[in-house]
Formats: sequence, structure tokens, C-alpha cells
Amino acid sequence: MSSSRVGRRLAACLLNVSEARRKDVVENIAKAALLGENGEKRPEVSVLNIFSDQDYNRSVITIAASVDELNHAVLGACVEAFRAIDMGAQEGVHPCLGAVDLIPIYPLAGVGVEECGALARSLAETLVLSVPGSSVFLFGEADLPQKRPLVQRRKQLGWFARRDLGALEPDLGVAPARRCGLTVPHPLGVPLMEVGGILLRSE
Repeated sequence: MSSSRVGRRLAACLLNVSEARRKDVVENIAKAALLGENGEKRPEVSVLNIFSDQDYNRSVITIAASVDELNHAVLGACVEAFRAIDMGAQEGVHPCLGAVDLIPIYPLAGVGVEECGALARSLAETLVLSVPGSSVFLFGEADLPQKRPLVQRRKQLGWFARRDLGALEPDLGVAPARRCGLTVPHPLGVPLMEVGGILLRSE
């Protein structure tokens, strides 16, 4: 995608979804990022890469777009993922919280980290309205004022310990009744998600 064509204000999302073994499902999620509600191609959106790990049963879809179009594209992909991925049947060795598991947003050109955080917060607010019953946990620049890094949020959520999430309060959306992921379905059948601005790493 030519940055000059979209005014050099570009950001990217590395959308993590809990599916890799059904190629058609992953491709449909990626296509949903590219197409608007009327089915026409979004002019300022590109899917740069799809990486799928069969053992993890997890794919990372890299979506690049103008800052004006990125959230629309990511929302379209998320809604398709929620529709197509049954977390009650999902199996994989990688820990996960839901059908859409991680939504980090990064600056590419002409955009700062604070604006990416604002984009992520706006996307999170739209997601909880579009997918009733979902839970959102923010990190990085989207998590104000704490700006907790992803590593810290994962520890708090008991990411690798398969901790019961019932005692946790999401930043947006409803409180999860129990962990959704691997082979444990959410009682409402609704995926949990983790939305972030910039992935701030801490040692």
C-alpha cells in the first residue's frame, strides 16, 4: 500500500485470532477487514501478512490502513471472527482468552503512540457495543492512566495459569464468568478480548 496515497498517516494492527487449522475461516476474517458493509473494497486498507501456527491454533493477521479506516477494518475482522470461531470447540497449545485474543495497534507513518492508544480505546468501546457480552482488558497506551504493559496484564489475568477470571473486572464490557479459551467455553458463548494501543514491553 502506498503511504503517499493515504496521506502518510498510517497505523497497523496485528490481530490475533484463535484459529489456524481452518484456512478458509482465517482468510474470511482477513477479507472482512478489506471489505466495507456494502461489500466494496476499502481503498485505504491492506492485509500485509497472515501467519498461522497449527499447533497453537492461532493466526496473526497484519492489517495496515489510514488512521481513519483502521478501526472500521479491524472491527469488521473481529465481528467475522466472533461469528466463525466456536470457542467451545477450539483446541490449541497456546493460551487464549477468546476468538479475538489480542489487538495491538502500532504507528507506521505520521501517527504517534498516543493516537494509537486513542484508536484502540475507541475500537474497544465500539466492540463492546457490537458484540454484547464481551469483555475488554486494555494495555499499553490504551490503558490510561496506568499504561500497564501487556506482560503485566497477562500476569494479572493468570494467562498461563488458566486462572478463573470471574474475580477480575474488565476495563470495558461485562465481567467474565470464567475463563474462555482452550477447551473451556464462555457460559454465554461470547469471546473475551484484549485490546491495546502500543505494546509496551517491560523486562
